[in-house]
Amino acid sequence: MLMKLDGPVQKPKSGKPRKLVLLLHGVGSDGNDLIGLAPLLGQVLPETEFVSPNAPFPCDMGPFGYQWFSLQDRSPEVILAGVRATAPILDAFIDEQIAARGLADEDVALLGFSQGTMMSLYVGLRRTRPLAGIVGFSGALVGADLLAGEIRSRPPVLLVHGDADAIVPYEALARAETALEAAAVPVETVTCRGLDHGVDENGLRAAARFLKQVLT
Repeated sequence: MLMKLDGPVQKPKSGKPRKLVLLLHGVGSDGNDLIGLAPLLGQVLPETEFVSPNAPFPCDMGPFGYQWFSLQDRSPEVILAGVRATAPILDAFIDEQIAARGLADEDVALLGFSQGTMMSLYVGLRRTRPLAGIVGFSGALVGADLLAGEIRSRPPVLLVHGDADAIVPYEALARAETALEAAAVPVETVTCRGLDHGVDENGLRAAARFLKQVLT
């Protein structure tokens, strides 16, 4: 039996949600981190509900927070194995959230940060029915060399990355863009000048524009 995810929620201003954005945090954090983006994004998405689940596992590199997979070994094959092991949990959570609201895949977008971006891209591109879109901040495309053989849907993707990122190298943005384009995934990238591992006003503005476009 798969683990159940849970976390903070922001309901839409207009009552019953017609759209849904799932916010996936980075390692060592929790759902309270990204739910802070919901009031800002909700200004342009008034009929959208925002759900920010805690990742399924306690962080194994700190005294608090959660992780989608361990980063104690950062070799590509171990990270890929970690993403693959957690993917069914996230995939089931997406299905559950869609069904609970009577929505369709095309009504749902994923927004991830760092490790949450890795999970969003991996799962979102392997679902049978395409989601509305995927926003990835400061992340990377895990298993890029396998994508062509495993991709099942091609939702539009927005990738945002700071060029001073000391955690996930900025070069990961170009690598992800190249692999997504090769797999015929519509992809847009935004570089945030001077930004370390985080989200700034320019990136958030780009995400709001993108989400409004794919969810309306």
